[in-house]
Amino acid sequence: MSVDDPAHEQTIRAGSAPRVLVAGASIAGPALAHWLHRRGAEVTVVERATELRPGGQAVDARGVTKEVIRQMGLDAAVRAACTDTAGAHTVDADGNVLETFRAEDDGGDGYISDIEILRGDLSRVLYDDTRDGVEYIFGDRIAELTQDADGVDVVFAGGDRRRFDLVIGADGLHSALRAMVFGPRERFIRHLGLVLAFYSVPNEFGMDRWLLDYQESGRSAGLRPIGDANRAMAMFSFASEDFDVDYRDVAAQKRLLRERMAGMGWSTPRILAHLDDTPDFYLDQVAQVVMDRWSSGRVGLLGDAAFSSSPMSGQGTGLALVGAYLLAGELAAAGWDPEVGFAAYEARMRPFVEANQEIGRLHAHSLTVPAPEVEPNTQPDIEWDLDLIDRAINGIELPDYAGVPDSGAESLTSSSAES
Repeated sequence: MSVDDPAHEQTIRAGSAPRVLVAGASIAGPALAHWLHRRGAEVTVVERATELRPGGQAVDARGVTKEVIRQMGLDAAVRAACTDTAGAHTVDADGNVLETFRAEDDGGDGYISDIEILRGDLSRVLYDDTRDGVEYIFGDRIAELTQDADGVDVVFAGGDRRRFDLVIGADGLHSALRAMVFGPRERFIRHLGLVLAFYSVPNEFGMDRWLLDYQESGRSAGLRPIGDANRAMAMFSFASEDFDVDYRDVAAQKRLLRERMAGMGWSTPRILAHLDDTPDFYLDQVAQVVMDRWSSGRVGLLGDAAFSSSPMSGQGTGLALVGAYLLAGELAAAGWDPEVGFAAYEARMRPFVEANQEIGRLHAHSLTVPAPEVEPNTQPDIEWDLDLIDRAINGIELPDYAGVPDSGAESLTSSSAES
């Protein structure tokens, strides 16, 4: 049906189920699709990649995020896919343990969370949960978008033309939809002076359930378990005030990593020896997204596309999952009025986002080392504000959205009663 078809326009005006297009099928997008579908929307998720991306960094669920996972009915599935990391050891160049952090510290909400899962594995759990009730389009993207008072006309790169009531960008730090609707990425990206890299390697290092972290002169190398006894995840970080490598140029990224890790001790050379053989290399700047508003008309943003707090906050996944719950709930509570729904979502989320972004900035600052010619900082080390940490983990209310449609409420009640 053409977007110019009068019958199509009449369907929208008649108040049928709202049609929502979500860009991005990593974590925020499928999580939002879960809640939109439960609230009565017809949901389409479009993903540029031809399939779900495996592996990636380990992500955590802490505090209120655990409650969102429980309300999604996914607690068992998420925990079954966890890395089962017992904790972390900071080590010296000879492998001697200098400091230890355990998963049970701080009630499971500490440096190593008791719910820790590879990004790709969480993406798979969310996709498997939603694929029967949500339309997924892989290997395509939004090429053009035009909105009016009643809807949004979308042209896909593959040539399809469709009309939706709402469009949500959940396509990450480098969001193409954000650039299309809100402006160039330079307006919103705040580089925190660090670069991170991750990739899987054969477990020739005797890894069991403990993460190992080695730090040297403003850079770090590490290994972590991933729930597969035959593999481990390599992790690197280094300080970088300027980052001008194309995030899509993998060869240039690998050259940069080798250059910045040259001469580093511990097991670093052995880990780097697998750089060209890994199937899931990832490198990017540590950055935040700071925006005055997360919506424009009938187009909204979610997750890193709207408010990346950076991996240094440890809460990017939490922001995505909590944000998905609130965005779908507020839109449904507003009768799918985008102006009202988007405004309520932002009002609830922004203080939570700001607390987590502050954590991210503090953590990144604590890891950066000035150049030799820079006079050293004589101020004492950062003392973590416990109130700030609590606000970043638990500092948001989850409304119950009583009276708002919820197709999953009955099954959730049944599963809770059985547990």
